[in-house]
Amino acid sequence: MTTTAASKQAMGRYGEEVAKRHLTAQGMVVLDRNWRCAEGEIDLVLRDGDTLVVCEVKTRSDDAFGTPQQAVTPVKLERLQRLAERWVVARGLRPAEVRIDLVAVHRPRRGAAHVEHVRGLG
Repeated sequence: MTTTAASKQAMGRYGEEVAKRHLTAQGMVVLDRNWRCAEGEIDLVLRDGDTLVVCEVKTRSDDAFGTPQQAVTPVKLERLQRLAERWVVARGLRPAEVRIDLVAVHRPRRGAAHVEHVRGLG
């Protein structure tokens, strides 16, 4: 079975929604979602106390193409850091701290998704 672009987008939206619910349940506040600029996109931007959190969400139904954690390469991490800077400048903010997080959402064929939150990549 081939994965279509539409099903990949649907899987991504599903994972972002699961991640958003998970993070807000931990007390984080969503500031932005799917923010885009010329360099790329940030899945979620949140506030965790005084810390600005740029969150990459990776959703998988299996690890055939690698784990979600393996998908965040050093190059991807550098891009996320640049995107975080762009977002802060665009909003005119001066957060006390900026952190890059990963939320890995594993969606099994049956049952609830498993969520793993990795704080402070890099």
